[in-house]
Amino acid sequence: MRDSSDTAAVTRRRLFGLTAGTAAALTVASPAWAREAPDSKNLDAEASWRKLAEGNGRFVSGHQTHPHESLKWRESLVKGQHPFACVVGCADSRVPPELVFDEGFGDLFTIRAAGEVLDNSVLGSVEYAVEHLEVPLVVVLGHASCGAVSATIDVVRGRAEVSGEISTLVRAIEPAVLATPPDRDEKAFLARCVDNQAKRVAALMVERSVTIRTAVRHHGVKVVAASYQLDTGAVTRLT
Repeated sequence: MRDSSDTAAVTRRRLFGLTAGTAAALTVASPAWAREAPDSKNLDAEASWRKLAEGNGRFVSGHQTHPHESLKWRESLVKGQHPFACVVGCADSRVPPELVFDEGFGDLFTIRAAGEVLDNSVLGSVEYAVEHLEVPLVVVLGHASCGAVSATIDVVRGRAEVSGEISTLVRAIEPAVLATPPDRDEKAFLARCVDNQAKRVAALMVERSVTIRTAVRHHGVKVVAASYQLDTGAVTRLT
């Protein structure tokens, strides 16, 4: 996938230290068994989601396989990476994507920020995953009892104030909270706000990024929202 502007494409390659010659050299240098591993390449968006869902199923049942943790596999990744999905998740320590989906080194391109807040650096990282690493699937992963969303609810309802750069997070999440219908059940309301934040960020990625929008419209890339339950460990696809 390439932008219509050759100049812009060259600038991005230089930014990440990837000239065409370097990329070709890395492809040649990678071991054949690593390049052709069926579980890390040649997957479309739906196949990638199924792979994530299968891994999450193993995680939920406690039958993880802990793939791609061996020394040989790790060494095969020195000269390049081929993740099959990009996961934009919350920074919460209880929701590490590689564990939640039972994946290993080189499988997922993960980007984490409290509340899955979408700023320019996060958006640029997703663009890199889509354009240069050619991931077919981007997952925005919210989670139950998200502290960032909960804090935003308290601020919106006038029950709390925040200071410093935490206010930046609150302002970014606030639209999702305001768009969620009120509910007397605090837990249910928080859960819906969490889901709406994940869905909103997924939609904003496509709206704000020409690179991602082009990939979605013309190259089969999908951007989906999902939610993780802390008590069961299960991930549910929302979109």
